[in-house]
Amino acid sequence: MANKSERRDLFPGALEMMILQSLRLAPMHGYALVKHIQQVSDDLLQIEEGSLYPALQRMLRERWLEAETGISAKGRPTRIYRLTSAGLRHLEQELSSFEQMTTGISRVLAFART
Repeated sequence: MANKSERRDLFPGALEMMILQSLRLAPMHGYALVKHIQQVSDDLLQIEEGSLYPALQRMLRERWLEAETGISAKGRPTRIYRLTSAGLRHLEQELSSFEQMTTGISRVLAFART
């Protein structure tokens, strides 16, 4: 895992993309989203609750997500987030834009090495 001096902030929209992509797999509550992103990234990404929950609220307002009350594994009430069709459309647009950006960056970096 990266130490604090090696940590980088995510670029704008990255957290939303990861949340939407994770919810594409299955509905999840907030803590499950944090753990899923951490696990899939091999602990390279640590999502703080102070970033996650405001992002979830923004995505609910945009209607990219829906939330329903559920019960956690510990028997406590929790909100379960689900991707909407608008959220899926937004995710696909963002993924396309991200792929174009990374392709451009890769080309510039490869050219600079030659």
